[in-house]
Amino acid sequence: MTETYEKKIEELKRIIEKIEDGNTSLDESMQLYEQGAALIRQCEALLAEAEMKVTMLSRDA
Repeated sequence: MTETYEKKIEELKRIIEKIEDGNTSLDESMQLYEQGAALIRQCEALLAEAEMKVTMLSRDA
């Protein structure tokens, strides 16, 4: 199942909160950072895909 852009953003917010809470070890912070970076790349890809669709639809109109 593919997660939506909004769900990915919510997960990214949770990761940021956890890193910033001050109770996370360095190792866990690094793992969370890596997960966050992956989520950002996924969100960027989803946005690029949506932009391409909008561009194609506007050309057809």
